[in-house]
Amino acid sequence: MSRASSPSTERIYGVARVAREWELARSSFYHQRTLAGQLRIFQRRGPKTAWTDAALTEKIRAVLAASPFYGEGHRKAWARLRMAGVRTSKARVLRLMREAQLLAPTRAIQGAENPHTGTIITEQPNEVWGTDNTATLTLEDGQVTVFVAVDHCTTECVGLHAAKRATRFEALEPIRQGVRDYCGGFRAEAAAGLLLRHDHGSQYLSDDFQAEIGFLGMESSPAFVR
Repeated sequence: MSRASSPSTERIYGVARVAREWELARSSFYHQRTLAGQLRIFQRRGPKTAWTDAALTEKIRAVLAASPFYGEGHRKAWARLRMAGVRTSKARVLRLMREAQLLAPTRAIQGAENPHTGTIITEQPNEVWGTDNTATLTLEDGQVTVFVAVDHCTTECVGLHAAKRATRFEALEPIRQGVRDYCGGFRAEAAAGLLLRHDHGSQYLSDDFQAEIGFLGMESSPAFVR
């Protein structure tokens, strides 16, 4: 732009006028022009490695061949290289071992495709109840925990309770509500034959929780882990 000419006066604008109008320092312009005239080769900072990728890959192969174990990870290979006087980074060893397919094979997870072979939807109400809890924020009380109990046949909420502390005694409250409303009152063996499904939370696995549902005649039905 500084080399362009004004269409009215046919005079060159110049660096000073353009820099003043664009509010730029002329020193920055001259510095950038000097850099543009130089041939710069950008290289990685720090000390230069003594090993090329091909040479280092052969060193890794030698370390793996001398190992008494079948399959080694990149950390062990990197440590054995250091002991042999070959200094490099773990990231580079990992990259080269991955490119050369020298990493130890990962163990495949063995398991059934569908471990949930049964059903949790019953044909009649009051055969299986499910209970769980979740946390939520309120404007007045802050974070509270909501406990709920649901019938697995009708998906009806048989008990609902919210509390600031998520203790085992608070977890029992929706169960007590459901027993009072659907089992004829809170007493021993009032819910005999009813399965109570829950997860592996500390509230549900506690002695107090299990003892009370046993008093009511319920049978504990823990859910599958994860």
